[in-house]
Amino acid sequence: MTVPSGFDLYLYIVRVLITGVETTIAVTLGSLVLSMVVAALFAGCYRFGGQFTRVLVQSYVEFFRAVPVLTQLFVIYFGLATIGIRLDSISAAILGLGINGSAYCTEIFRGGVDAIPHGQTEAAYAVGLSSWQVFRLIILPQAVRLVLPPLTNFTVQLLKNTSVASAVAAPEVMLLAHNLVNETFHSPEIYLCVCLVYLCISLPMMRFASWLEFRLGATGARS
Repeated sequence: MTVPSGFDLYLYIVRVLITGVETTIAVTLGSLVLSMVVAALFAGCYRFGGQFTRVLVQSYVEFFRAVPVLTQLFVIYFGLATIGIRLDSISAAILGLGINGSAYCTEIFRGGVDAIPHGQTEAAYAVGLSSWQVFRLIILPQAVRLVLPPLTNFTVQLLKNTSVASAVAAPEVMLLAHNLVNETFHSPEIYLCVCLVYLCISLPMMRFASWLEFRLGATGARS
């Protein structure tokens, strides 16, 4: 095919890259939800569990933070296939990034949970609340406000980490960029457009998080 030139080249690159934005956002949101669910569970276990539970949680965190996320993606995508568990590229990317991200997110949540004074927990127990009720009604609402700023940074980092999903053929922005380079050989222009695409996604996310942080802070001040 004839490769466009000049301004038409940039329009062509952007049109192609935009088709991968949906996958990039889907992988980001899916892995973020998985990370937060696992992290909230582990943070609660670390706060209310025994010594053995704390050791298990800490071992999980240290292991998945020490192993590169690309290695984890390969193990999930190629390794599981050898035992008959075949995942499509997007599911493997969500699972791999979610598991890896949960290790970092657990530390974020644990910091927020540990910042809640133990006196509140003791008072909740004194009025007859269970450990689950204490965590859900007392600890978690306050911890969410505390962890929102680092969680915002984590989300933006997770968005950028979706670029490694191209290694397992997930049709996100970076894979389409690689394909465009092979097609047009205009590497500088293509990767400049990739930068702009990621910028256009991440900036609204950061703005929304700042607004949400302000709203939660205002709500907390009124209460």
